[in-house]
Amino acid sequence: MRIGIHGKEVKGQQIKFVESVFSLLAEKKADIRVSKKFLKYLKPAKFARFKITPFDLGSNLKNLDAFISLGGDGTLLDSITYIGKNEIPIMGINTGRMGFLATIGRDETERAIQHLFNGTYQTDSRTVISLESDKKLFDGLNFSLNDFTIIKKDTSSMINVHVFVDNELLNSYWSDGIIVSTPTGSTGYSLSCGGPLLYPRSESFVITPVSPHNLTARPIVISNESEITFHIEGRSKKFLISLDSRVESIDGSVNLKVKKAKFKVHLIQLPGQHYFKTLRQKLNWGLDIRN
Repeated sequence: MRIGIHGKEVKGQQIKFVESVFSLLAEKKADIRVSKKFLKYLKPAKFARFKITPFDLGSNLKNLDAFISLGGDGTLLDSITYIGKNEIPIMGINTGRMGFLATIGRDETERAIQHLFNGTYQTDSRTVISLESDKKLFDGLNFSLNDFTIIKKDTSSMINVHVFVDNELLNSYWSDGIIVSTPTGSTGYSLSCGGPLLYPRSESFVITPVSPHNLTARPIVISNESEITFHIEGRSKKFLISLDSRVESIDGSVNLKVKKAKFKVHLIQLPGQHYFKTLRQKLNWGLDIRN
């Protein structure tokens, strides 16, 4: 089985855990391929015994059978930039804290890898946002699993974002910015700005203003078959846009359109895992703080 791996910087005891993951894969005689970005954090003395093939951003990975992300949700979002449109199933092993996407804990790793090689797992297919513009942005990696944002830059003044849905004006938002979120991203930045939780299978986007001047400007859920365009105004001539954690600076002359991408991200789920269970665990639903 051909397995791609990407991870965040590892220190201290984390190195032993990562080494144990590589050992489990080697025992299964996996063809291990590791991102160059992650490989530089791995001590040669400890990992020299593994046969590792490095890859870089933009490498052709379509022949991989699966991809493993070692870290938190941010690492998994970073991993998706390597996978791109190839729709390779991705397993998020959480070495951090929260983890709405990287839901497999360290103590579940051996079991997870066993299910991976046995094929006894399911995939949860998630909608992806695609960005179109008249200027090349994000080095061509114009997609995101969580969200697309427009945020003010270098000024305390608000910006005015005119948002159009299928060429119809939705609203002109005087605010710090706008978030367009997928159901997956509804547990992220959008949630912290008052947006609703969306079930991953709902065919929807949510548009959430960031600190709006008009308090009646509320998040709105729309069909993900819609195309969303923007016209940005403000005292500053520059604005920030982001796709997940990747950020670009633009001016108001750049035309922007977001819509549903033609491909999806396939998150590996182990038997017994479910989105509702993740919400209960991560948000402490149903727990009484008095007990």
